Amino acid sequence: MVRRLLQCSMIVMLLAAAPSAHAQVFSNMEVGKKNQAYVDSLKQSHWPYVLPIWGAKATARGFNLPLPAGFSVQYFGQRSDLVIDNLQVGFNNGPLHDLDGIVRFDKARAVSDGVSLRPDIWLLPFLNLYGIFGMSKASTDVGYSLWLPDSSGHDQQVVSLESKVDFTATTFGFGLTPTIGVGGGWMALDMNFTWSDVPQLAQPAAAFVFDPRIGKSFRVGANPDQNINVWVGGFRVKLNTGTSGSVALGDVLPIDQWQGSVDQGMQKVAELDQEVEAWWNGLSQAQQENPVNRAKYEAAKSALARAAGALEAANAAVANASTSTVEYSLDKRPADMWNFIVGGQYQVSKKLMLRAEAGFLSSRTQFLGGLQYRFGF
Repeated sequence: MVRRLLQCSMIVMLLAAAPSAHAQVFSNMEVGKKNQAYVDSLKQSHWPYVLPIWGAKATARGFNLPLPAGFSVQYFGQRSDLVIDNLQVGFNNGPLHDLDGIVRFDKARAVSDGVSLRPDIWLLPFLNLYGIFGMSKASTDVGYSLWLPDSSGHDQQVVSLESKVDFTATTFGFGLTPTIGVGGGWMALDMNFTWSDVPQLAQPAAAFVFDPRIGKSFRVGANPDQNINVWVGGFRVKLNTGTSGSVALGDVLPIDQWQGSVDQGMQKVAELDQEVEAWWNGLSQAQQENPVNRAKYEAAKSALARAAGALEAANAAVANASTSTVEYSLDKRPADMWNFIVGGQYQVSKKLMLRAEAGFLSSRTQFLGGLQYRFGF
């Protein structure tokens, strides 16, 4: 069951970042004596396009503007860790049972490789707007364990499992990038919002990406439109932390395995409950009144009761396994919200540019390569 829930959750994190990559262009104020002739030509030129708004005024002040519209395609690969907690599970639209601390996630490693398309326009000389359409192939490698308390007051690991799930998914969204450049140095504050529509989720999962960058453009040869661009920056992903949904009982675990798994779990809970009771009844009255022992006993009984409640509900659902459902709710977040990025771009002309970027220095690593074509209208 946990494997199915993690598939739904980790797809959100994978698609949150993958479509955000795009080529780096910006409006640059040309400065310096060696560029004076070029600055004069810009000021005297006529901006022939509808966008950006105030494009003619910007060129009259010596700004070198990118072509107003573009279309980019890129590959994006990502490897990242996710933290999962606050797991609750119910059956047949019944009450959710709190399994937080009973089911513990030892690892949740996601791998994603995808392609995204990004049409964009320059609305203003210093503001770019774009759309996002992406498709990814991904896998999740999840390790999780069932922990129950014993008579010593310590939790013991009852079972440990690992699973790997492969899947594909799509995403869509939009973004904006305020940016400014002077003398080839520039700063961009890229941000975007994405939604991942996954059938197993109750509603589309939202994410917000913020990736600020600073960089420098270096002209190649005498052509002012041909350059090499390098930059450094940060990459931050924020997810909507809650995930809930419903799946068919048979999709979580084969029907013929349900009864045996539930019976085994209920037997283990009963054994540990008897062990805790035997320990408690073996204490003297003074020992039972000791706050440490009482807290240990109450915590153990509470955890075992939560596990027993979930197993009893599962046992009832198995009786009508062909029509039963599993409802769930959990919270997830990236293990690290930020990672460091470095990148570079070769601009062949104002119409064509090639880009590569890498992210690292956290539990998330990523790489992208892209091609962009720009045009005027």
